[in-house]
Amino acid sequence: MSIRNWPAAERPREKLLDNGAGSLSDAELLAIFLRTGVAGCSAVELARRLLGEFGSLRALLEADLPSFSSHLGLGSAKYAQLQAVLEMARRHLAEQLRRDSALESPQAVRDFLKSRLRHEAHEVFACLFLDSRHRALAFEVLFHGSIDGASVYPRQVVKRALAHNAAAMILAHNHPSGIPEPSQADRLLTARLKEALALVDVRVLDHFVVGDGDPLSMAELGWM
Repeated sequence: MSIRNWPAAERPREKLLDNGAGSLSDAELLAIFLRTGVAGCSAVELARRLLGEFGSLRALLEADLPSFSSHLGLGSAKYAQLQAVLEMARRHLAEQLRRDSALESPQAVRDFLKSRLRHEAHEVFACLFLDSRHRALAFEVLFHGSIDGASVYPRQVVKRALAHNAAAMILAHNHPSGIPEPSQADRLLTARLKEALALVDVRVLDHFVVGDGDPLSMAELGWM
């Protein structure tokens, strides 16, 4: 049976409009993105099949073009649409940070960092540069590393902070393993960066470790 013949309450679009996007399953959300199915398979059925093939919604969202396009019902046009949707979501989160103080919106900071770093296959180190009111000035990935580490140079971090005329900073790096537990090396690096940035009157407010789930805050753990 085509989706258009289903009861209105069971159609993904109607469900979203009546109850909000949070009421939809992963398959229903993906079906709205797909818009149509393929011969003998509705959009929802195709979405369920694709989620089974990829293993999860996250894996589908993070797939590269060759992997994405190798599945039935997907191709370069859908891939381009998906990347546009993901980039709009990132920019929406960035805009919220530019409007609000990072200290007053800790969840917004977490959501933004997760959107920017969680998909990275290798460890990267990034900085969120803030003004004197702790609103976002810029976000930069400064160092790229291997699957289990990235070399970070305090001199370069200080240089970029001065270039942005930052008054404060939030540090962040990802753990590709998905486990956001800070290592002893992470804690030592944080201390070194705090000392180096203090010499140019830039405060380090926090250091987030991004893995699966919510990013871990070193400040909340009392390690800052």
